[in-house]
Amino acid sequence: MFAEFARHDCPSNEGSALYFPAMQDICHTLLAGNHEAGMRDNTRFPTSVTPPGPPQFASMSHIALLGCGLMGQPMARRLLAAGHCLSAWNRTRAKAEALLPDGATVASSPAEAVAQADIVIAMLQDGDAVREVLFETGPDAAIRTMRAGTLFIDMGSILPEQARDHADRLSASGVVALDAPVSGGTLGAEAGTLAIMAGGPAEAFERAREVLAVLGRPVHVGPTGSGQLTKLANQMIVGITIGAVAEALLLAERGGADPAKVREALRGGFAESRILEVHGQRMVEGDFAKRGSLAIQLKDLRNAMHTAAGMQMDAPITAALTGLYAQAADHGFAELDQSGLYCELKRRQGPQGR
Repeated sequence: MFAEFARHDCPSNEGSALYFPAMQDICHTLLAGNHEAGMRDNTRFPTSVTPPGPPQFASMSHIALLGCGLMGQPMARRLLAAGHCLSAWNRTRAKAEALLPDGATVASSPAEAVAQADIVIAMLQDGDAVREVLFETGPDAAIRTMRAGTLFIDMGSILPEQARDHADRLSASGVVALDAPVSGGTLGAEAGTLAIMAGGPAEAFERAREVLAVLGRPVHVGPTGSGQLTKLANQMIVGITIGAVAEALLLAERGGADPAKVREALRGGFAESRILEVHGQRMVEGDFAKRGSLAIQLKDLRNAMHTAAGMQMDAPITAALTGLYAQAADHGFAELDQSGLYCELKRRQGPQGR
């Protein structure tokens, strides 16, 4: 089994071997059939060449990543740097190919990417995209080649009901699923400090814990769908708080105060937040380059409204902000950073606010 693992996986991990010179020797040892020696050597990576950041583990997994966009790429690099073998697929192949220097292999289809994987991670735009990639692309669909016992982890943001449906369909093929969306944006993905909200079987979470710990702080929040429900709560807080910070800074500026100094003065008080720190700084600097897009924020708020409606829950604050993000998208701000809501609120002030 280990020789088969090495034959399929380890020769592709040249990029990780830059961090772990011992890795190539381990792979050659496994291919030669000396399994005990190979796995024993895997616990002794030289500390002098360990890269800063992701923790190193005695066990390596073969991971397939479906989706190599703004979040997928830095997450993949951390997994590779931690010593895992990774096969990458993306609809736009060039985005997956950007991971070649880091040691990833690039697959031509989801089915090819997952065929030898122990763990499959999806980081796709929405639930429809996940469904299509898993089940609806004919012979290229991931379900065609995922083996029984594979662990599927959806780390994108989709509806809780979609997460439950996907888990049920995967279970019929012996595949176990976690919904484990993240918060922290590209900065968190690069630093390995993502908040990871996992829903699904507790034993599946324990199996995934070490891999997820490379990417951030995983917390098991409940049964299947709970991870996505928690992410909706997160996105409600994020979206609403971005609106509050933007409107407050515009008020200060319109009254003659220096927005940068206002932000500085608010830091450390009850108004302090990660949003004030990061997105407030972007607003002050007029830096709306996309890290997490306004369009995705709008999608998540609409998902929150859909879910609230299914629970017969009134969510007036989220409804108001959903409307503002929708207007921002209509006025050409969809591909800005989430903090680009500031641009829409400023536009609404008329010539004096521009």
